Amino acid sequence: VFVGIANTDRILFVRMVPFFRSIKLNQFLGKKRYDPVRNNMMCYVYVIRSKKDNRWYTGFSTDLRKRLKQHHEGEVYSTKTRGPFDLIYYEACLNEGDARAREKYLKSGMGKRYLKNRLRRFLFLTG
Repeated sequence: VFVGIANTDRILFVRMVPFFRSIKLNQFLGKKRYDPVRNNMMCYVYVIRSKKDNRWYTGFSTDLRKRLKQHHEGEVYSTKTRGPFDLIYYEACLNEGDARAREKYLKSGMGKRYLKNRLRRFLFLTG
């Protein structure tokens, strides 16, 4: 679990606390256990590829499974006629603002280049 960054004399220090310690601390304090998956705290940026025309769609959602189901059933206007789809990439963020900024970046020219380089081996193997 990332706790914080301190910049002292041009040296960057990162302080990490093991996840199990934060769970034990929360249990000791009587707080509810932090579970981002079950509490639906995650925000997702995803890329799907159409099996029909091989084009990509980049999107954002707080419930990835539900959103993919909407894409497959043709409930999303921008992908209504392009289904079915394969999920080829996703990222999870704890902060909605970070996820939306990442989506914006991945839709830009540099972001598309990043994805293409990142997925080069996968795309080569799957065609």
